Amino acid sequence: MKILLIGEYSRFHNSLKEGLIALGHEVTLVGTGDDFKKYPVDISIASSWCRTNWLITKVRRAIYKITKIDMALVETGNKFWKQRAHMKGYDVVQFINSWSIRTTIEKEKKCIAFLEQHNKALFLSACGTDTPWVESLLANKQLPYHILTPYLKDPSLKSYYSPALKYVTQNHKALYTFIEDKVKAIIPTDMDYYLGLQGHEKVTTLIPTPIHLSKLDHTTIPQQDKVVIFHGINRTNYIKKGNDVFEAALEIVTTKYPSKIEIITVESLPYAEYIKAYDKAHILLDQVYSHDQGYNALEAMAKGKVVFTGAGKHFKEHYQLDHTVAMDATPDPAQIASELEQLILHPERITEIAKNAKAFVTKHHDHIAIAKKYLDIWKSES
Repeated sequence: MKILLIGEYSRFHNSLKEGLIALGHEVTLVGTGDDFKKYPVDISIASSWCRTNWLITKVRRAIYKITKIDMALVETGNKFWKQRAHMKGYDVVQFINSWSIRTTIEKEKKCIAFLEQHNKALFLSACGTDTPWVESLLANKQLPYHILTPYLKDPSLKSYYSPALKYVTQNHKALYTFIEDKVKAIIPTDMDYYLGLQGHEKVTTLIPTPIHLSKLDHTTIPQQDKVVIFHGINRTNYIKKGNDVFEAALEIVTTKYPSKIEIITVESLPYAEYIKAYDKAHILLDQVYSHDQGYNALEAMAKGKVVFTGAGKHFKEHYQLDHTVAMDATPDPAQIASELEQLILHPERITEIAKNAKAFVTKHHDHIAIAKKYLDIWKSES
């Protein structure tokens, strides 16, 4: 098959592409590289001129203040349109979300319509923030917490949550309806999105996130005097990921066990640097408000780390787990500190859980096995 992947979140489409290529398919990835993370793409549509220097940035902000038009989005849309000749004749086009191209809403619709006209079948991934998921969280009556919990408790955080809340504005809701009407199916990648999409038409079974295991070195760290804890902070998502909760938990265990732990903290690293930064760690603190693992957590688990992330009831039931493969991180610093304390005092548990984590990712997330599942859905729904 000839497959076109539009957009990127946390290396998801790169890993899927690698699995598809291993199976003999032709794949092209179009995107911006997911901002500072700088993931590779085949056709780049990232804005560049609008970010050239401080003066142009200042002009861009002035234009936005007056017109509410972001020239970086306009530039991205223009780059896509200039290269549209390379985006014809594919058997499958998959979008990372409803706003995959990252241009103005009207230009986004124009580009989607072009892709529909010149390719066989369109599909939509549910692997990140999007309209129905945000709507489900705002109306949530089931989950005890989720990424919008801090905002619902403190509405003064509205501007901080604007990247997520924009998906329930009228323009983005209209965009979602537009693309939903054109795709054959919507494919959720983990329990958070699967639960949020229940009852929606075109939603398929959950297909787990693909992980390219051979690209990841298994870095089991022997037991030693200190337990090494890694905390990677993305300032843009600081509250949404629960980094403040993790920092409070770390303060508790640092006070109690200053000689037994070493903490590594990094901020907003490009992917290539981030994936190596935690090699010497035993434990990785990923995120708090989720109910399944994201890409960073899964890669760390594949590398033999004990990861604090979403791993609660819904996740365990779905995968029928009777053993621990990851530590369920709730928005309670005391709970996280208590779990950390048990690992600090009983380091043999670190070895056990790390082994379980590696085995789990190998069984459920291998990129070639996942690519086969996508091919099955694409073929059955086309």
